[in-house]
Amino acid sequence: MTKKMLNFVNFDKETPLKREVLERKEDFKEIYKEFINQKALEQSSRCSQCGVPFCQIHCPLSNNIPDWLKLTAEGRLFEAYELSQSTNNMPEVCGRICPQDRLCEGNCVIEQSGHGTVTIGSVEKYITENAWENNWIKPLKIKSEKKQSVGIIGAGPAGLAAAEQLRKLGYQISIYDRYDRPGGLLIYGIPNFKLEKYVVERRTKLLKESGIKFYQNFEVGKNLKLEELRKKHDAILIATGVYKAREIEAKGNDIKNIFPAMDFLVASNKKGLGDKVELFDDGTLNASKKNIVVIGGGDTAMDCVRTAIRQNANSVKCLYRRDKENMPGSAREVNNAEEEGVEFVWLSSPKEFFGKDKIEEIKVNKIKLGKPDDSGRRKPEIQKNSEFVTKADMVIKALGFDPENLPELFDSKNLKVTKWGTLKINFETMETSLPGVFAAGDIVRGASLVVWAIKDGRDAAESINRFLLNKENEKQRVA
Repeated sequence: MTKKMLNFVNFDKETPLKREVLERKEDFKEIYKEFINQKALEQSSRCSQCGVPFCQIHCPLSNNIPDWLKLTAEGRLFEAYELSQSTNNMPEVCGRICPQDRLCEGNCVIEQSGHGTVTIGSVEKYITENAWENNWIKPLKIKSEKKQSVGIIGAGPAGLAAAEQLRKLGYQISIYDRYDRPGGLLIYGIPNFKLEKYVVERRTKLLKESGIKFYQNFEVGKNLKLEELRKKHDAILIATGVYKAREIEAKGNDIKNIFPAMDFLVASNKKGLGDKVELFDDGTLNASKKNIVVIGGGDTAMDCVRTAIRQNANSVKCLYRRDKENMPGSAREVNNAEEEGVEFVWLSSPKEFFGKDKIEEIKVNKIKLGKPDDSGRRKPEIQKNSEFVTKADMVIKALGFDPENLPELFDSKNLKVTKWGTLKINFETMETSLPGVFAAGDIVRGASLVVWAIKDGRDAAESINRFLLNKENEKQRVA
């Protein structure tokens, strides 16, 4: 039975149930249970169908949220999925890991009116999972194959989104990636309790079945230089992401057992995938029975603390230099971490690390928030004579990521970068300083959200298509 819209006065906000804390701490499975059909229809029917859909405006992909909520409420689930996937190459991923509380749901009109937001992310996940279960999602059917080829460097969300969009148009697509599996951070950075790996693997399998070629364990600059790839393809897209960990500027930061977040997360995710991981097996990157301190306040820090809990750490602390209200990470993830036993030490920053052979203690400064800086956020200031000491057997640095030196790695000196190390592009065309070489995702905008990477990948695909059409037209004109 379908539901009429505007039901936010009749039904309360309701998210899928979480698994019990004691149960979910024992494994890496996703913590949210699936919506049942009736609950998904009910929640969709709460949408107010407002004239100016702020949920859509605040979605980087401009997903047509009100319309697919209406279709879901009416039980028209195939049409709801078709509309959802028309603007999003990975709706099942975004439904799970997007910070909806800061984007679509955070700007829902009925949320602002005090009725509680429509649980947009949960419905998005529901309609996409329903589509997979009903075998509605199939490999691409290419109407007209083109001879022109595009080489994509990086198999993360930006590269995968661009690859799918270009393959739909008939281009021959090859993806080159340094890791042994496609997916980038979706596979190796994000833990299973937020995004189980089968979700990514079935999507990349679909792309392979659509004729996209993947070259794994491939490093540009070692296997082939960028210039060699340019000769091989009619256009290139660089979508490598950013992986270089930011350092902690504190005395003793070179002591053993202080690790970048990605080292810790990759080891855990590889172990979960069934790989042999020596540094995990010998205890080096395993939090079991250790006092863990994670430094940082973003989503990566939340992934680290919650992973450490599941590895049976003795204690898990998170040091962050601002307060809870000013954390850059998702409030939902912070709440999940608190439920699972993570201790947050707000307004704190490491001053010095101590240990003989490895980390033993951290001297920590207490922080107060001063006047706003250029970004508008209140600037952290150290309180004088406020130091305290906390024990640590392992420290995980989750302070964000910077770009690697791609001109050096790719042996391409003419590839221009900004003062931040990101690739310099023409923002109208997304073309780099090298003709026919484009860039998208975090390597252009800096470390950001998966949904922005998908958006950038789709935009880059449009620009590459225009470039290749012009190139083909010019060739025909000269001939």
